[in-house]
Amino acid sequence: MMNSVERKNTRLVVKLALIVLAMFGFGYALVPIYNVFCDITGLNGKTAESAAQEVRYEIDPAREITMEFLTSLNESAPMSFSSETAKMKIHPGQYYTVNFYAENKTDQSMVARAIPSVSPGLAAEYLKKTECFCFSEQTFEPHEKKTMPVRFVIDPALPERYKTVTLAYTFFDNTETSVNK
Repeated sequence: MMNSVERKNTRLVVKLALIVLAMFGFGYALVPIYNVFCDITGLNGKTAESAAQEVRYEIDPAREITMEFLTSLNESAPMSFSSETAKMKIHPGQYYTVNFYAENKTDQSMVARAIPSVSPGLAAEYLKKTECFCFSEQTFEPHEKKTMPVRFVIDPALPERYKTVTLAYTFFDNTETSVNK
């Protein structure tokens, strides 16, 4: 027969085990919860992962938006990466092309992937890219330099409160995990 101390200890162990299971379940569900939260609020600035169809928009010559371009490298990406311009003034509905430059700084072939993001996040759905190096992995030979164009348009339906849109790319070295090896 269990005495009262053993019963209390058993209840404590069961409670602690339930807490551990609840924490594990929350950690497992955190990514899907975060993705739903970002979809609802428009945070995170994810862009489309494939090319948009080039459609004809009515250009708004009276409206001007500042488009900023940021480039960065993951700490493990042994390359250089830049855009031809840091910012430009654009008109919604008009297509533009901006070149980005990357160079493999190593003596070995390399596979890299650029991950885009848009700020403010709610503007991401209005940025339409018809051509982008970010749609697929890029293979670089040793010391190879590449010019990589991005063709885009800002949908004129972008709310008026947005005066500046930032398109940022971070390049990651995917050589070890690439299917293109």
